[in-house]
This record gives sequence, C-alpha cells and structure tokens, in this order.
Amino acid sequence: MNGTMIQFFHWYSDGNGQLYDQIKNSADYLNELGISSVWFPPAYKGAGGGYSVGYDPYDLFDLGEFDQKGTVPTKYGTKDQYLDATKTLKEKGIRVVADIVLNHKAGGDEKERFNAIKVDENNRQKNISDAFEIESFTKFTFPGRGDKYSDFKWDFTCFSGVDFAEGQDGGIYQIIHDHGDGWEEMIGSEKGNYDYLMYNDIEHRNPFVREELNYWGKWYFEQIDFDGVRLDAVKHQSPEFYKEWLQLLRSNSGKDIFAVGEYWAPGQLNLLQKYIDATDGSMSLFDSSLQQNFHVASKEGGNYDLRNIFAETLTLADPAHSVTVVDNHDTQPLQQLEAPVEEWFKPIAYALILLRENGYPCVFYPDLFGAHYVDKDKEGNDQEIFLNKVDGIEQLLKARKENAYGLQRDYFEDAHCLGWTREGDGEHKGCAVILSNKDQYEKPMEMGISYAGQNFYDLLGRFEHKVTIDENGWGIFACPAGNVSVWIPE
Repeated sequence: MNGTMIQFFHWYSDGNGQLYDQIKNSADYLNELGISSVWFPPAYKGAGGGYSVGYDPYDLFDLGEFDQKGTVPTKYGTKDQYLDATKTLKEKGIRVVADIVLNHKAGGDEKERFNAIKVDENNRQKNISDAFEIESFTKFTFPGRGDKYSDFKWDFTCFSGVDFAEGQDGGIYQIIHDHGDGWEEMIGSEKGNYDYLMYNDIEHRNPFVREELNYWGKWYFEQIDFDGVRLDAVKHQSPEFYKEWLQLLRSNSGKDIFAVGEYWAPGQLNLLQKYIDATDGSMSLFDSSLQQNFHVASKEGGNYDLRNIFAETLTLADPAHSVTVVDNHDTQPLQQLEAPVEEWFKPIAYALILLRENGYPCVFYPDLFGAHYVDKDKEGNDQEIFLNKVDGIEQLLKARKENAYGLQRDYFEDAHCLGWTREGDGEHKGCAVILSNKDQYEKPMEMGISYAGQNFYDLLGRFEHKVTIDENGWGIFACPAGNVSVWIPE
C-alpha cells in the first residue's frame, strides 16, 4: 500500500459514539493531506460495553447492533455509524483498515467447571500446581444477539488458559482438554512461552474455533468491505493460524488485503524477522525497534548519534514488510508499553518516516489532532496529559504527498545532522530534507542537474532565505537546532 495510514484513535479517545462521525467528517481533510488509509479501532462489543477501547472482545459479530454488556453502540458508535463512516471514506478513495483481535475473549456469559493447572506467570512452562477443578467464565452464549449471523457457542474447549478461577487467587490457569497439549508454539521464548496474554486465551488448535474465526473473517469483510487489517498481539498467536486465516480471507474476498501485525519486541529484530518468515511474508509488522530508537533519541537529545537511528530496525532490514510509527495507543503516556517520543523530536521522527523511501508510515491520531486526558500513573495518582499536535505535521504530510519521490541520496556522515534529497519523478518535484538533534547546521547536498538555477524555500518556514541550486545540481541547505527543515522548489 502506498500513501500514508493514520491510526484514528488513541487509548483515551472520546466515547459516547462520537468517533465514527468524526472519521466520516474528516474524510476531505485526510484526503487533502495525502492520508490514504484509516485504521479504525476494534469495532466489536467488548466486555467493557460502552467504555471498552475494544481490546477485550466479547462478541465479534456485534458491531454496535445488539443490546449487550449494557449498551447497543460501542464506545465509538453504532453499526450504522460505522458503516456510514467506512462507506464515506471509500467513496473518497481512502482505504479502511480493520483492527482484528483474535488472541482472546472476555466477559463470558456463564461459568463452567473444568480441569486446569496453575502455571508460573514468569515461566508459563513451569507448573505450580497439580491438575484440579476450577470454575471460570468460559461459556459465551451471546443472549443479546442469539443466533443471528452465527450459532456458534464458545466453551472451555475453545480456550487454552484463563486468568480467573472462582474462589482462587489471580494467576494463569492452563486448561486441560483434547485440543493440544500445553501452550501453542510461539516464535520467542519470553516468559517461557508467551501464548497466554490475558482473559480467556483462544485455542487456535481447536478445528471448530478455526472454522468459526475463518467464517467470521469472511462475514466481517462482507459487512465492511475493508482493504486492510491490523492484527493485534500476534506475538501471542501461532504463525500457522494467521497464515491460514489471511490466505482464506484473501481468497474469500478476492482481494489482496493488506495486513500488518503487532509484534511488539523493541530491539529484537530477529524475532520480527522470524515471525515474517514463519508467516511466509503474508503480513507486515510495525517496526517496534524504530519506535524504540525514536524514544531513546528523544530522551538523549544532543548526546544521541543520529547515524544509529535505523540500526537494528525492520525498516533497514526488510523495508517491504515494515510499517513505521512514531507512537501508538500502547506507547502513549500512562499506557502499558509507555515509551513516548518527546515533543521536540516528533517533527524529526515524522520526517524520517514520511519523507524517505523505506517503510509504510502510520500517523498517530494525537500527533495530527492533539489529545487531552486524565488517568492514574504507576503510583495510583491522577495525572493530566496534554499531547500537542506535532509542529509542522501537515506540511510534512503534504511534502510526502507532493515531493517525496524518486532517487534518494543520503548524507548521514554527521552524528548530529542527517540529510537526504529526493530527486522527484516525472510527475512530482523533489525535496531536500535536513535535520539536527543539536546545533543549527548546513549541508551541501545534491538535488540533481535538472534543478540547476532553481530556488528552493523551507516549507516549514524555519528560514526566510532561499537556496539556489548551482550548475552542478548542488545546494547548501540549513536546518535549525534540534529541528527539521524541508526544502522544496518554488
């Protein structure tokens, strides 16, 4: 997929069914900025009802249509509002990316009794009890929906583990049944085996479960006609399952549906590459290592060597399977994987993902629209967070849409100042990008002989002066201290 994606939500997005209407009403603005895909939040009813962000899925077939968990609409709106928003985007030529959460289910309707073994939370391969009978909410009957769309009822044989057992302390309980011995095989060895993440962990080795999830993928596509999927928590799911699921989804839809998986493993490029190999390259992954590099560089300021910004990243190693982000709903302040990029560095980070040829960039909602929220910090105190719109983000997006084409020449020889030029192509004029994490800099860079005699100006308005390209196609371009400049032809 060319163009740019936006994650059009964050962990604290407003509720009361406003989001879908906001997406619909933003379609023209997004188009103007060259945003070509919108990643929607999980759209199905969660255990948290109208307050659920969506990562606690209860009923995958309830897209804000049935009175379940105390509400008809989800946090983001009704099914009709959802369909209306997706239809509007598609009419404007913007693609729809659906968030898919098939790792776990939450909010079961009834309790069941079954045998389980308690395991060590830090090493799930280690049993800390004998098998014994527990009782947990593993029966899903969906009384509000009944059998509409599907008559499949989930029970304990559909899950491999739970974190709730009536009358017992919290912990992880591995369910004993016939569909597989122990946990499913994972790529990494974190926590011994990281198959189990939260709630009721779906047992993908159960053929009835796989059949239902494959059927649901086809049903969901027929409802929404999405163009792409973002796959949640793939680190905790067998590559075999997603390989099959995506293959069937693509053949059933007759469409080459784009897929990006969330395998969050900062600094562990080898695991990302292993997952891509294990899924036969059927999905891209978010470049969690690049996001981590941005976070560290923003904290270290002028002590960080910018020549290492792409070190050990998917964007460098396998750009065709890399989706690049500066922040997301998990890394934002007060969230579980909190690793926000400092405000001063964000224009630099966005220039690095938007204006270079490698990777498929994804913009985070607060970086384009701003955000404000209150939540508890690790000590349990209320903390108020203001996330400002990134300085110059609209100009950076427009430069991607209009100028970031053609041959790329890199000038990465300086520890604190990076530069590159894009020569443009037949249809688009190019640009020169220069950024610094320390002092004000200038750098001679080659634009190409076809630009000889042309004047370039700083699109971000950091400098008033013009740069004239000499007869050999070179110019001397400047950037301010700790910032970025993008020079384009007049």
